[in-house]
Amino acid sequence: MKKIRILFIINLLLVTLFYSCNKKENHDNPPPPPPQSQDLTIFFVNDQHGQIDNFSGIKHIVDLEKQHSNVLIVCSGDMFSGNPIVDNYQDPGAPMIDIMNEVGFDITVLGNHEFDYGVEALGARMAQSDFDWVCANLDENASLGHYKYRTLTINDLRITFLGLVETNGKQDAVIPSTHPWKIEELTFNRPEDIVVQYADLKAEEDADLYIALTHIGRWADFDFAHDFPYFDIIIGGHSHNLIDTVVNGIPIFQAGAYLHYLGKIMIEVNDQELQAIDFELIDLDNYNDFDAGIQQMIDQYNSSMPSLDDIIGYSSTYHYRNYNLGCFYTDALRTQLNAEVTFQNPGGIRTDLDEGDITKREIYAISPFKNGTIIYSMTVSEIKEFLIGSGSGFYYSGIILEQSGAEVLIKDTNGQVLQNNVSLTIGLNDYIPAVYDMYFPPPSAGSIQPFTDAETIIIFLENDPGPVNYPDCNRYFKYSF
Repeated sequence: MKKIRILFIINLLLVTLFYSCNKKENHDNPPPPPPQSQDLTIFFVNDQHGQIDNFSGIKHIVDLEKQHSNVLIVCSGDMFSGNPIVDNYQDPGAPMIDIMNEVGFDITVLGNHEFDYGVEALGARMAQSDFDWVCANLDENASLGHYKYRTLTINDLRITFLGLVETNGKQDAVIPSTHPWKIEELTFNRPEDIVVQYADLKAEEDADLYIALTHIGRWADFDFAHDFPYFDIIIGGHSHNLIDTVVNGIPIFQAGAYLHYLGKIMIEVNDQELQAIDFELIDLDNYNDFDAGIQQMIDQYNSSMPSLDDIIGYSSTYHYRNYNLGCFYTDALRTQLNAEVTFQNPGGIRTDLDEGDITKREIYAISPFKNGTIIYSMTVSEIKEFLIGSGSGFYYSGIILEQSGAEVLIKDTNGQVLQNNVSLTIGLNDYIPAVYDMYFPPPSAGSIQPFTDAETIIIFLENDPGPVNYPDCNRYFKYSF
């Protein structure tokens, strides 16, 4: 019994000594404290298409948030094409960049309509920017000053943005949806082919967050989240949707279009992991506070081109940007170009025509892309090949189009079927033969006109053709397989 008690005392002393030493050792080398969570707010817009009026509200919202949070401001592409002030400024697009600089944008991805002004003009706008441009699937030899990806640091948080733009602009080419002749010197890769190269970018950049800043559209974003689950977040554009969803564990966001909304993503990050995320969609049209300095810039730009408000015609009714406006558009082009037939792609008509006086501003808003005009001579057989092979629908003028079984019937306006060998003059915007060049003669075989499509319609209206009135017109054709 005594022996056991002595052994117990010895063991107790040894244990006490061990823990005393261990405690001293831990005191000298305490374990590191657990990582602290950090908050980040990302504001974003997408597809503003030249609209600038709500940027003063954005600036006010952002400045308030900066008082208590880390803040980044990003854009998911298509900042150009849609506002006559921005598109027809002496330096096309410059007002948009000027205002975005003052608001404090940090980064943008290239959208397909960033190329609408041509490569030289885009390069000038990128040089004007105080923010970064990213696009991983545009060849770096483009010399535009863009990055494949960019890691931004704010208060020790590292956020890596990978940029991607869609490449669905042409059947037999890998280009964005813009005028092919304006980007002939550029080389693109399909985003789904290039993104695998950046699977480990978060680790390589030692980033706290890895964000895909995309301009590829809703369904492509969903597919990317499923097929390429490298990202913490996807912030998208191109399809003009309001999106707040999760696919394959990845939050995906989009904020509509035309600067009606501002997306606000509130994030908590801990040890390079997304701990919490919340999203708010801010209705800018009903946000009443604004930044006075930005508003002054907007007002100055909006009043800088008074000729846009010149009245050039009259519309007897409200024309929606569908069949009835397509009828007016194609009739005006055909008449002013003195052609027998014309076609117009529906995507080239971007807004409605109000009832009442028509101004130049309205026509430039309806047709913002500065496409040229061209006249060809084509046979009825060649026109049929175009209508069938393109797989697309078009508004048209000067003929009657019908489908009978697998056959396309082309009739004159009196209803007489035209034989395949009959030649017709085709006047149209040059975007169509550029995209569907396999069905059209080369530009050198046509008669290139001196005015854009919008300028051509303005001249038509200035020649006083009478009121525009197409309440029930429907001239749209798409071949059915």
